Amino acid sequence: MGVIMKIDQEQVQLMKRRGGVGHDLSHIRPLGSPVKNSALTSTGIVPFMERYSNSTREVAQDGRRGALMLSVSVKHPDSENFIDAKMVMGKVTGANISIKLHDEFMQAVERKGVYTQRYPVDAKQPVYKKKINAIELWNKIVHNAWKSAEPGILFWDTIIKESVPDCYADLGYKTVSTNPCGEIPLCPYDSCRLLAINLYSYVDQPFTKEARFNFDLFKEHIHYAQRIMDDIIDLELEKIDAIIEKIDADPEGAEIKYTEKKLWENIRKKAKEGRRTGIGITAEGDMLAALGLRYGSENAVDFSEEIHKTIMLEAYRSSVNLAKDRGPFKIYDPIREKDNPLIKRLKQADPGLFEEMTQHGRRNIALLTIAPTGTTSLMTQTTSGIEPVFMPVYKRRRKVNPSDKGVRVDFIDEIGDHWEEYIVFHQKFKTWMEVNGYDTNKLYTEEELDKIIASSPYYKATSNDVDWMSKVQMQGRIQKWVDHSISVTINLPAQASEKLVGQLYLEAWKSGCKGVTVYREGSRAGVLISNKDADKKEGNIFPTKRPDSLEADVVRFQNNKERWIAFIGLVDESPYEIFTGLSDDEDGILLPRSITKGKIIKSYEEDGVSRYDFQYTNKRGYKTTIEGLSYKFNPEFWNYAKLISSVLRHGMPIHKVIELVSSLQFDNDTINSWKAGVARALKKYVPNGTLAEDSTCGECGSENIIYQEGCLTCKDCGSSKCG
Repeated sequence: MGVIMKIDQEQVQLMKRRGGVGHDLSHIRPLGSPVKNSALTSTGIVPFMERYSNSTREVAQDGRRGALMLSVSVKHPDSENFIDAKMVMGKVTGANISIKLHDEFMQAVERKGVYTQRYPVDAKQPVYKKKINAIELWNKIVHNAWKSAEPGILFWDTIIKESVPDCYADLGYKTVSTNPCGEIPLCPYDSCRLLAINLYSYVDQPFTKEARFNFDLFKEHIHYAQRIMDDIIDLELEKIDAIIEKIDADPEGAEIKYTEKKLWENIRKKAKEGRRTGIGITAEGDMLAALGLRYGSENAVDFSEEIHKTIMLEAYRSSVNLAKDRGPFKIYDPIREKDNPLIKRLKQADPGLFEEMTQHGRRNIALLTIAPTGTTSLMTQTTSGIEPVFMPVYKRRRKVNPSDKGVRVDFIDEIGDHWEEYIVFHQKFKTWMEVNGYDTNKLYTEEELDKIIASSPYYKATSNDVDWMSKVQMQGRIQKWVDHSISVTINLPAQASEKLVGQLYLEAWKSGCKGVTVYREGSRAGVLISNKDADKKEGNIFPTKRPDSLEADVVRFQNNKERWIAFIGLVDESPYEIFTGLSDDEDGILLPRSITKGKIIKSYEEDGVSRYDFQYTNKRGYKTTIEGLSYKFNPEFWNYAKLISSVLRHGMPIHKVIELVSSLQFDNDTINSWKAGVARALKKYVPNGTLAEDSTCGECGSENIIYQEGCLTCKDCGSSKCG
């Protein structure tokens, strides 16, 4: 517990100076482990996820909060609880989460075999073991990523095997976690330093037939960039010294200041000893378009790999030259590095450089990365990192303070932040338009813009257009020439399946990627959104225009000895509307009990009045339609069903809808039975682990009550109540 609290204090000290932090939680004892205090057993990982997340949200400088990455090994017995933690609305909102996947686990997934979790996770003789079905945990990881864009994936064995700093693991450079966006795996107390080279700026005569990439200027600037990065380390050391002087001058006693001072002394030691840098790029997508190469095509991937191979060789050459002038990093040892895969590739690609490095050393322990460069790409008005263009024309969301004068709030996300939306053109798309004679000041219709885009090099090369599998393979090829990691997101359309997500993750592992994240459109509130007015979710908002046909579940239950039935229309597997009433009433609906699924179809009668029909397929394959769900049930039920359906369609969390329904007050017992029926029908859709607010356990009095398989379950004593 002392170590856990120490980490929290160190995190706060960094974040009050606008720093980001990465923690690995694999060292924390799993849930239920015996402990030698009055609690008797450990609470496991999840409560400390919330502690670190809350610290991140609470500590801010100039309104800007810190950034946090939490990771855990799939070996850990609590890893399933870890990946489920953020599925509960409002939990762990101050952190990104990633799970470390090991080759042994991935191999167990491939063969659909058993995997043994353990604690301590790296112990040769662990004190605790737990056998699990690897494919079941894998499917949970894939489902959560598909549904909420988290957890991210870290292929940990690949990271460690390829890591040059881990050649010095016994000297304090063992990689334990990553920075908040995952592009730099780090040892304790080391720093993430980033610099991005704008690839588009090296394209001469962009968007013309004469376009070419200026490799000579590019190589020259890489040398400048590495020298600048090394200078930045010295500036950082000056800043750290000033921080330590300030701590010494603070009036508090040495005991109070001890953790803060020790933190900065540790950071200074790592900065001075290893001199880690992080040269990266931005505008890869625009560079390829400017050269007439379609992102994701074979020739474009070949060219991208050549670009990153060039960066690696020239950055290392620059670091060797710096070692000649300024001396190598303190613990450089060519013998330690000789079997590292990346160093071997360097030797094969440029034997002369390798010999120079062996003789003179290298100034920096590791040099390269590819960061997301989101804000940087806005400044350079280019695509970000190695990503393709999101959309040539798109909407952007800007976080705003609703109390500021003149602010327009267009969107409120699931944690209550306010956003303003506006339409923009991608700047380099405008450049292409100008080069090709289009008037960029004209107000084009959507149809006109579609035709213009179709004739541009950005056509079929956007985030949602590129072949996702080839993008993963491209990342793997580039990763060979990047000694840290690559922060990249695979953007998927809303209709992408969980199976596809799983296939992409497997391919990423096989291709040699160190990590990967997927974002399925609408799976959480993003900043960039499509300009099309399509009927799809944005954040928690369902389609406002009811689709003509919806997949539907049939839910049956008994209430006060009465048989009830509910038809629940679904969008993205979440309730969108509900029809329910007595199933054995003479005016009700009789349906074979074998029927559990079907479709709710919006139909129209001769007078133009709409109605909702239920259509299902029987065992023989024949379709049967039950007409008029909207008037088969009691009219009073129908009116309230419209009210509940309206709430569902506006994205209120299901457990909140249940609370709303349950709070309705009626004098009529039949209506009260209907109300209870609606609540019971909807409970099966509440995500497992959702906290039931204002609920108390009847057995132990705990308020730690969650929904589990539609039942209210006490996490403290395990008692469960359904109904």
